Amino acid sequence: MPATPAWPPKSLPRLFVRTPLAEGAIVALDGGQANYLGNVMRLGPGAELLVFDGQSGEWLARIAEAGKKRMTLTVERQTREAETVSDVWLAFAPVKRAQTDWLVEKATELGAARLIPVMTQRTIAERVKLERLEAIAIEAAEQCGRTRLPDFDEPLPLRHLLKHRDASRTLYFADEEGGDWAPDAFTPGACIILIGPEGGFTDEERAAVRAAPNAVPISLGPRILRAETAALAALTTFMAVAGDWRLIDS
Repeated sequence: MPATPAWPPKSLPRLFVRTPLAEGAIVALDGGQANYLGNVMRLGPGAELLVFDGQSGEWLARIAEAGKKRMTLTVERQTREAETVSDVWLAFAPVKRAQTDWLVEKATELGAARLIPVMTQRTIAERVKLERLEAIAIEAAEQCGRTRLPDFDEPLPLRHLLKHRDASRTLYFADEEGGDWAPDAFTPGACIILIGPEGGFTDEERAAVRAAPNAVPISLGPRILRAETAALAALTTFMAVAGDWRLIDS
């Protein structure tokens, strides 16, 4: 089936808004977003843009009013329904701030449904600012075309994740001592991909993860990967062999 031209054009600005969207809805933008559209993008009344609220898909909106520090949009029609994302959660040990920011940005682009910072014995990051990570995820979603944002969990100890997780959700974890070859191990369905810190899990932690119900150790290849690289390599592989990349029309 031949592709039809996209409308509105993909070059239109995209913004995440917290106002529930529907045809005819009025959206008042905050100062930062109004400044971006008015002063950075040089848009004024009558200009079109795309907006999404993380729940109802993507919508075409038009600037109705614009001032120095405020802007109002009128929602005209839906352009895309809410996406269906694979039920894959990425649990990762936070690393240095720049690398964690990069991990969150790329995991959002790849389609992770939930991001879970996990504190292990070798985790080097003492604080995780979820507000910052959520802002990074919003910007990534605006750029990559996602209509849903990943959910975030508060940072939690590894032992808490193992104790309280739903055991029906497969727990894949990258084990430096070896495991099933990731492309062969991944199967469609609800899962958690668990990646350890720089230096890997301790022997005690590795034993606890291996003993957890429905845990599957996986191998990500012959080379030693940085923690953030391993997280994205695992997520990419899952999406390719068991996630929503398989559902794209050819």
